[in-house]
Amino acid sequence: MHFYDERYPASPDAVLFPPDATPALYDTLRRSLNIDRTVVVQPTTYGLDNTCQLDGMAQLAESNGTDSVRGVMVIDASTSSEELARLHAAGVRGARFHMLPGGAVGWDQLAPVAAAIAEFGWHVQLQMNGRDLPDRLPQLLGLPTEVVVDHVGRFMPPVTINDDAFLALLTLVETNGWVKISAPYESSVSGPDGYSDVEPLATALLERVGDRAVWATNWPHPGQAHQLGPDELATLANRWIPNTELARRILVENPTRLYDFPESSTLETQET
Repeated sequence: MHFYDERYPASPDAVLFPPDATPALYDTLRRSLNIDRTVVVQPTTYGLDNTCQLDGMAQLAESNGTDSVRGVMVIDASTSSEELARLHAAGVRGARFHMLPGGAVGWDQLAPVAAAIAEFGWHVQLQMNGRDLPDRLPQLLGLPTEVVVDHVGRFMPPVTINDDAFLALLTLVETNGWVKISAPYESSVSGPDGYSDVEPLATALLERVGDRAVWATNWPHPGQAHQLGPDELATLANRWIPNTELARRILVENPTRLYDFPESSTLETQET
């Protein structure tokens, strides 16, 4: 999920300016969905300035405990080891690459950033048009870190499960990656009535690589005219994750491994 706050300056290159989405507002959703642990992701609006997200993480940690929050921030090749160590101590466990309009770092930064964060055990979080995955697959497989692919691959528009692009996603996840089962509206053409063009992809991923998948709300759904409420998010999650065993894997066990959360047998839900 992401925080937005007009008190923090937007990047000069920002293309998305959502209304405020603060820790206090997020807490309402968190309680509604019984979310115990949260992963805060730097949005494109703030470019390389992670301050808004780090402050939000600190507020969540103060109210819910240090072990309840992790972060994925945006850095580039000039980020020092000292800064990476500071971010790690604050709970950051990944570097975000948004390869669509508004992103702050490009493909040329991917290899040096991955080399720098590998020392800390972080992953690369990648958002791109999944249709370009076949061309990028060798580059991604060559990274010294795991790669987390956003939003069911974000194929724009959606492909079939036999398409080369979807097969490339499966190869990446099976070899060195993860996939987020989230935000079908970012790629769906069919629309919010079940997102029928994205659902087969999500179902296939959960069947094939369910041990390498995590769920996310993508709150506050930036850039979307329709803001999904707690009931809609829960209905969609229950539809795509139909049984308790799979739900515990996607919502609890996998995020524990990926985000370096402490082991806990009592937690029911994760938010990434």
